[in-house]
This record gives sequence, structure tokens and C-alpha cells, in this order.
Amino acid sequence: MTLSEEARDRLADVVELQPTKNSELQDRWGMESGSEVHQYLENELSDYYFRDDNSLIRATAEAADLVDVEPGIESDPEAEGAPSRIRVPELQAQIVQVLAGPDEESESVVSVLHKLRDEFDVDPDAEDVRSGLQSLRRKDVVEVEYRTVPTFRLAVDREELEVAVSDSD
Repeated sequence: MTLSEEARDRLADVVELQPTKNSELQDRWGMESGSEVHQYLENELSDYYFRDDNSLIRATAEAADLVDVEPGIESDPEAEGAPSRIRVPELQAQIVQVLAGPDEESESVVSVLHKLRDEFDVDPDAEDVRSGLQSLRRKDVVEVEYRTVPTFRLAVDREELEVAVSDSD
């Protein structure tokens, strides 16, 4: 299957963001709906992606070889569980820097939002912070604890995780 330049760029997004969901790709690609993303994946990239047991979108090994992009997650083969390196948008990298560590009490989205404002002088929407936390959760970097509201903390020691910021959000 020969890919157009647009399809190759979008495949690079799948490789970089994996594991990902239709909504993340919808935001990245400026599409109207998750259905539109699904149609694009099926029509243009069907040979290069699959859905895992949790219905998250992942690139095939061939896709990663085809595009010159670092995968979104790299794990140390000798370490279990959480990845040792992730490639994420800037807001998610900032979340990793301010989020409670694995031995600390988990915190709410609003708490993380206030820390981001204080530490980085940014003002993201609460929904963007929630989405960033959930994306990091799917990458096994963040864990959630359900109390009155969902609360989050790192699942891995900050010092054991290399975070690279991707070129686009």
C-alpha cells in the first residue's frame, strides 16, 4: 500500500501518540468526529494500525519502521510495568513535572491545574488537564484513585522516566 504524504504524516501521529483514541487523533487532525477518524484509519491506514484489548489505537511494527518518528512509549525490557521513556505534548510533559509522585497522596484535576498555573504560568482548561492525565494513564505513567472525584499520581518515579516533548499538540 503506497501512502500519500498526508497519510504518512497521520501515520506518524499514530506512532507518536500510541496508545491513543479516536478523540486524540480527531484533535490532532482537525476532524469533526471520532467516526471521521475511524473512517480515515480504515480507508487509508488499515494495514498499519490495530486496536489493542482496550480498544486503543496502536501502530504496527511496520508502521513504526515506515515513518521516521519516535514511538510514543519506550520501555526498558528488563523493567516491568511503566515505560522508561515517553513522547508527549508539552502540557502532558508539564503534568508529569508537577503531579504527585507514586508515594504521595493522589490529587484532583483541579489541584494539578493550579500547580500548572503556579509552576509554568499557563492557563489550560480543566478538560485539557483531565484529558492529559487520562492519556498519561493509558501510557501507564499515571494511576488513578477513585475517591469523591478521580485523583491521580505518577505510577513511576519521576527520575526513572525520560519525557520528550512532541513537536505538535
